[in-house]
Amino acid sequence: MAYTTELVSEMNLLIKFPMHSDLEGIKVHSDAPLEMVEAAQRLFDKGLVTQPDGGYLTYSGHQAVEHAKQALRILTGKMDS
Repeated sequence: MAYTTELVSEMNLLIKFPMHSDLEGIKVHSDAPLEMVEAAQRLFDKGLVTQPDGGYLTYSGHQAVEHAKQALRILTGKMDS
């Protein structure tokens, strides 16, 4: 399976979530770029975030963010981050 533009948008949104606290989330405003609004809805539909416009990460969302950030560190060569 190859990365689609939709998956890339979802991953780009996921890595914006803070990992240091369960009390912090994000909100994708309706005037945000359409690909981000749609990505937030898809992440909600997949059970990775608590609201259609972002909200907080679910347990599965936390796992997805950890893996997405690790892949990004590996691919960019920034293993110390």
